[in-house]
Amino acid sequence: MDRAALLADDPLWLILIKAVVILLIGPIMTVILIVAERKIIGRMQQRPGPNRVGPFGLLQSVADAIKLPFKEQIIPESADRKVYFLAPVIATIPALIALSVMPIGPEVSIFGERTVLQLVELPVGALVVLACSSVGVYGIVLAGWSSGSPYPLLGGLRSAAQVISYEIALGLSIVAVVLYTGSLSTGDIVDSQQNGWYFYLLIPSFLIFLVSMVGETNRAPFDLPEAESELVGGFHTEYSSMKFALFFLAEYANMVILSAFATTLFLGGYMAPWPISLIGDNYFNSGWWPVLWFFGKILVLLFGFIWLRATLPRFRYDQFMKLGWKVLVPANLVWIVAVVAVRAFRNEQNISTGQWVFWLAAGVVVLILLALLLPDRKVEDDEDRVPITGGGFPVPPLDLQIPEPPKRKAVRGRERRRQRATVAAAAQEKESTDGDV
Repeated sequence: MDRAALLADDPLWLILIKAVVILLIGPIMTVILIVAERKIIGRMQQRPGPNRVGPFGLLQSVADAIKLPFKEQIIPESADRKVYFLAPVIATIPALIALSVMPIGPEVSIFGERTVLQLVELPVGALVVLACSSVGVYGIVLAGWSSGSPYPLLGGLRSAAQVISYEIALGLSIVAVVLYTGSLSTGDIVDSQQNGWYFYLLIPSFLIFLVSMVGETNRAPFDLPEAESELVGGFHTEYSSMKFALFFLAEYANMVILSAFATTLFLGGYMAPWPISLIGDNYFNSGWWPVLWFFGKILVLLFGFIWLRATLPRFRYDQFMKLGWKVLVPANLVWIVAVVAVRAFRNEQNISTGQWVFWLAAGVVVLILLALLLPDRKVEDDEDRVPITGGGFPVPPLDLQIPEPPKRKAVRGRERRRQRATVAAAAQEKESTDGDV
């Protein structure tokens, strides 16, 4: 029986167990990630990180999870209450259910029932994950609009522009995988990588996916929607208590989902890495071992998220949008055309993979050399032009004269009130001392 037939034969109790486990993966991974991120960044910055709650501070996330629901809820008077309450739910639920189409493991036996470690197998499973990650942005936009405050509104608008930009690059990076697999099913994509993982066969798609994944989740250095130095807290500035915790949960759950998606598309899914896969006649690719490899690859990608946050400063907004529209999207389109041409030509002629890699590398080297030989654009000198810095912003001249502030005139009414107060205080003091002997 194939994967879809096994899943269709699952009894109701087994489906309920799988659904509960999948819904719990996001919150449990969030609790682990918060402590891990604070400890790892603390280590990178030569400080201890959380070290008070529990052994080595490992229970800090548990304490935060208990504290947040009991904090006071502060709702702005200008907020649209219905949308204000609905926005965190819209941001969280899609992030929790996207894992349902991910193949976590191969065929196993659970309480004597043969099944696959996956909740549902769909012919368009990859599109379901993209749809879930796209719907979540509606919660962010609605949160910024419904708060009735300018800073959350700006954060929501930034998030809409950011997700539109990087969702295109993220979707285009999947096209090459679909061309090689011939299917949008996540199970078929994993099965097609038995002879080679796509992270080295489709290196440009993998790199573009990684960059787009960071931009899609609003993580540093692309955390423009919640830039603390510019927007206080961004779209969740006016949120507190459990609603703020839901936004926090949605962010980390999206990190887990996209890491699992990258593992499925490019890292062989639940298959064991080389050379472990060669040991014991494919023993480590059967049973419950693949679950370990699947979550191990996810943790490696999540460590990359933390490493980026501890290393890189936040991008400027124009730099961020330029990277998405002028670099990632055009590079992705060129790469897709190259993949289509290579596969079409290879189907007609018998050429080995090593020869294709050699000629592609030679073509890349030629393009780099041509780019280096192109002359630089000449900048015409203009005396009336405002000088700019390297960032492209105009700067004031060095001999700028700042006018002196005008002298304040004395306010006569205020002086009269002070005199009256002084006279009244003196009269009151005199009356209190008249009866003293």
